[in-house]
Amino acid sequence: MPAGQAADEAFSAAQPNDIKLRINALDWNAAAHSLDQYGNAVLPRLLTPAECRAVAALYPNDALYRSRIVMSRHGFGRGEYKYFRYPLPEPIARLRSAIYPHLVPIANRWNEAMRIAVRFPDAHTDFIRRCHEAGQTRPTPLLLEYGPDDYNCLHQDLYGEHVFPIQVAILLSQPGEDFEGGEFVMTAQSSSRPARADIVALDQGDAVIFTVNTRPVPGKRGISRLAMRHGVSRVLSGRRHTLGIIFHDAR
Repeated sequence: MPAGQAADEAFSAAQPNDIKLRINALDWNAAAHSLDQYGNAVLPRLLTPAECRAVAALYPNDALYRSRIVMSRHGFGRGEYKYFRYPLPEPIARLRSAIYPHLVPIANRWNEAMRIAVRFPDAHTDFIRRCHEAGQTRPTPLLLEYGPDDYNCLHQDLYGEHVFPIQVAILLSQPGEDFEGGEFVMTAQSSSRPARADIVALDQGDAVIFTVNTRPVPGKRGISRLAMRHGVSRVLSGRRHTLGIIFHDAR
């Protein structure tokens, strides 16, 4: 059975209704509050263990991907990741389109607070059309694989003029069983204060939603922009897989 079909069947078996129902039932008010306060929020148990294993099993199937990046060749860290090609595997496409509408109100509110004129449409298909009309046509959802001593340097996933300010990473492996170490890390940096780092604890199937670039924070002179970066600390042992869902496409 092709890996993509196996993943779709795992989602269908574990979730008789559409993944959209599960996503709609999450506490998005709490997520919005956490994003405003810390620049990140955890969505617990977004995927089941069976779904996580099915998505991670897609990694060796090179026919699903448009490119493979070995991080050490580019100074990004150690480990590797692969960007999916279009059409995306159905479970990945469903996750991307179902999560996006819940983040649009936050993204638009942030841009208004930071006096950024851009506003985002309600439907992800409309936003992707905007990206493609501007030449950003390469899909950005990706799978990442880390082994012992691998890590991901702090970075931002921008890719072009049109950037959706929030993205998602879903941990597909079980900490303490599949791997040790490898924590998700975020830093916040402004011109007036030292950088602060947060370690975001995740279990298998948990999603972290987080700031891509900047977010608004209150300051002495009103709202200022706080620059955020994310990465992964060194994996001590085992193998760690993550699904990354970025809502804008790349040039």
